[in-house]
Amino acid sequence: MSAVKVQSVVKHQEQIASDIYSLTLYAPEIAKEAKAGQFVSLYSKEGSKLLPRPISLCEIEKETGTVRLVYRVVGFGTKEFSRLKADDTLEIMGPLGNGFDRKDKKAILIGGGIGIPPMLELARELKCDKSIVTGFKDETFLVEDLEKYGTVYIASEDGRTGVKGNVLDAIREYGIEGDIIYACGPTPMLRAVKDYAGEHGIEAQISLEGKMACGIGACLACVCNTSEVDGHSHVKNARICKDGPVFDSREVEL
Repeated sequence: MSAVKVQSVVKHQEQIASDIYSLTLYAPEIAKEAKAGQFVSLYSKEGSKLLPRPISLCEIEKETGTVRLVYRVVGFGTKEFSRLKADDTLEIMGPLGNGFDRKDKKAILIGGGIGIPPMLELARELKCDKSIVTGFKDETFLVEDLEKYGTVYIASEDGRTGVKGNVLDAIREYGIEGDIIYACGPTPMLRAVKDYAGEHGIEAQISLEGKMACGIGACLACVCNTSEVDGHSHVKNARICKDGPVFDSREVEL
């Protein structure tokens, strides 16, 4: 199914950490088709702000027709969304992107910062043995939600929670092993995960972050370098919003 643009209804919103908000929207047309790793585009009510804001899907409830988004306030658009209350309406488009290719293998799920939310829906969908590794700068969020679906390991930059360091420090500290890695987070983290997976001969699917504009692959604002020639642009790149955001780590250059 292709993406649809709908008027969603806010069911609930709360702040769960500093500048981090959890927003639940009623959008049954999107919830019905969505899967872990995909995202939606949110449209501002401010007429001068034409481009939507992409936010990953944190939880998908097909039975109730709702989707949960957990996002960080970083600018005008997300600040506007943070003021939404129950029964407000919001225009959104989705589901967008390719999502994770779920496989029945012992899995390591890795989320860093605002790359942690999509790991929650993936953890819910995967029925295999899984370890969930999370990396925070300082304040944690979504840990209790994730613990419902697997063992959670924490790394933090300041060392106040879990292992002091990054997600790979936590993997080494706890001796975490798996046959496939799923990861989402900032580029330096994904680069390290890509190298780790290559060194250990482990398949890795990584969800890239990129500054998106249209969200549907038309504008080429969010391209990344790849090992293969893209049929759309005829050069070695891919559109994160359309061809991704999830890629086999061996296929992209970071």
